[in-house]
Amino acid sequence: MKPRNNVIAYKTKTIFFMAALYLLLSADLLCAGSMAPEHIEGARTINTATAKLLFDKKYRFIDVRGFDDYKTAHIPEAHHLSIKHNFTEQNLRKIVEKAQPVVFYCNGISCMGSSIATQQAVAWGWSNVFYYREGIKDWKQEGYSVQSID
Repeated sequence: MKPRNNVIAYKTKTIFFMAALYLLLSADLLCAGSMAPEHIEGARTINTATAKLLFDKKYRFIDVRGFDDYKTAHIPEAHHLSIKHNFTEQNLRKIVEKAQPVVFYCNGISCMGSSIATQQAVAWGWSNVFYYREGIKDWKQEGYSVQSID
């Protein structure tokens, strides 16, 4: 395949991914009271106690919420990749290699962002993925520390 065709193919894949992501997020907004799935195929769903154990082991955490939420409070050392704005395979790879463990979280069981991010990471080939469905809400409720950005 010629280099120009590779660029076109990459841009086409990116456009399709962003369109699918938009449709998923839009559908979630229309479904009042919807909850994130309990399990994501290819990932391990973890609770807050397990998330804390993984945090203590220095696993990479990815906060997929909007930047304003991230600024207000996030799990210490968590990286920010907004599911709506900059969650791409390239950006994720800058943070964590495909074989390394990674934990995705958002605002809790009523937030679809971490489930979407988890599904996409698995589809892109990440093999050691943890889905922290309970998210920052439960993390704070348990009294674990958070960081903020001024």
